[in-house]
Amino acid sequence: MVKSAIRRPADQKATLKALGFRKLNQTVEKQVNPQILGMIKKVQHLIKVVE
Repeated sequence: MVKSAIRRPADQKATLKALGFRKLNQTVEKQVNPQILGMIKKVQHLIKVVE
């Protein structure tokens, strides 16, 4: 996560939490599937994705 969730809508905060992010600059590894890709697309402006 590269940007804070402060002052973001509740649905974006919930998506970050569901992806496993709790702190700024935290790294999380996930398996690629359609559900995870949809979640990433929703908060792509707050995170950095590396494959």
